Amino acid sequence: MNICLFNSEEIKNSLKKNDERAKHIIKVLHKKEGDTFDAGIIGGAAGIATITKISEDGEISFSFEPKSAGKKLYPLTLIIGFPRPIQLRRLLRDVAGLGVQKVILCGTDLTEKSYLESNVVSDGSAYQMLLDGTAQAASTHVPVLEVAKSLDELISNSTEWELSSKIALDNRRASGSLHDFLMHEGAHSVIAAIGSERGWTERERDLLEKAGFSLCSMGTRVLRTETAATVASSIILDAMGFLN
Repeated sequence: MNICLFNSEEIKNSLKKNDERAKHIIKVLHKKEGDTFDAGIIGGAAGIATITKISEDGEISFSFEPKSAGKKLYPLTLIIGFPRPIQLRRLLRDVAGLGVQKVILCGTDLTEKSYLESNVVSDGSAYQMLLDGTAQAASTHVPVLEVAKSLDELISNSTEWELSSKIALDNRRASGSLHDFLMHEGAHSVIAAIGSERGWTERERDLLEKAGFSLCSMGTRVLRTETAATVASSIILDAMGFLN
């Protein structure tokens, strides 16, 4: 982690010896009393923490001085066809590191039903991966995570998409490349839909196009969902000027 993140209450208190952040500060960063480390409030300010005391039992007391509002998230929402949980954990960490604004996990026609029934979201594992990716990026702002049972449900309930460019990645019925679409569109806010491991069905392609999504490809190779999400996010954010 490149920043130690705390919620608004934790930032006021000391760290116990067995806390993972305390272990990182002492065993990885090799910090001592009087030393500083990068710290931030989840969803808030980033700054510098100064270690005021390390007790005999390893408890770390520190003060926090905010320096900035933290790195803002970028106006990119990802709709992800629910992948297998082990892929999902890596995917969430990586896209959080890139700074996407929101991730919507969505059931699709070809999603394995067991994936939807996994407890990776309810048990907090998914959020922890977002938090890990945020800390890796030395950021304090964590992407919003939502879940939709189906693409139909998600599209029917969408009320905030009118001003965004809408893209669905597809390597079967794409009308053009993602790169060319972005160069032509000049998007300032993007919603990108990425199918599950077996992609979209013809029914879902029709549904997406009716909802205003442009079907775009990233070449002829078939990518894992997690790879496609990371690559597409990078291409989109670069085209929007955020990776300059």
